[in-house]
Amino acid sequence: KAKGVEMMLVVDVSNSMLAEDFEPNRLERTKYAISKLFEGLKQERVGLIAFAGEPMVQLPITSDYRMAQSFAKRLSPSLISEQGTDIGKALQMAMLTFSAENEKSRVIVLITDGENHEKDAIEVARKAKEQGVRIYTIGIGTPEGAPIEIDGEFVKDEDGEMVVSKLGEQMLQEIASISEGAYVRSTKQSIGLEEIVAGINAMEKSELTTVRYEEYNEQYQYPLAVALVLLFIEMFVLSRRNHRLRRFNVFS
Repeated sequence: KAKGVEMMLVVDVSNSMLAEDFEPNRLERTKYAISKLFEGLKQERVGLIAFAGEPMVQLPITSDYRMAQSFAKRLSPSLISEQGTDIGKALQMAMLTFSAENEKSRVIVLITDGENHEKDAIEVARKAKEQGVRIYTIGIGTPEGAPIEIDGEFVKDEDGEMVVSKLGEQMLQEIASISEGAYVRSTKQSIGLEEIVAGINAMEKSELTTVRYEEYNEQYQYPLAVALVLLFIEMFVLSRRNHRLRRFNVFS
């Protein structure tokens, strides 16, 4: 048993996260920041959802930070077949992943460039508020934006113009405000997770129960077999050297 917070990280992996206004790009900087975050956690339980046009649970709520780091490193646009950015669906899925025992210390951390292609995210934020779930939002990108490069080619629109992905902050600010969370704009020095965690640490903690299992792989039979062979060899050798032991010779 431990007191902590359940934190579901909801990470945008749409193609716009490949924009290079953050080096080497928005997604890689996000993955690095998440990995550093997991290194500093102690009592919290974390999960991971990747989303673009559809969300996908990459890791259910867990206290295994090594596994969480491993899954965070695999984040990529190729995880989601349907491109786009549906923040509302991603937040809805995140709200379904919390454990039944925890009713108050539940947090969603949304990391995205804010280019939402659907309009239900605000309504989901209101539902989160009713259920006591706080949503902290992190906007990664710059207002000026940057082109999106995939496999060495820049993405263009139907008119052949280069697509420039810009940070959309208004909706992220509104989501955070409605759910009593907070909004942080990333900088090139800090993604903003440290500021979010500082706010989360001030929250009331719930008692979380973790069940751990240990499974033993029994291999005693191998050294035991070697010991028996050596024992028989010893008796055979000694019986030749000591006449008193000859009557115990098991090989006669």
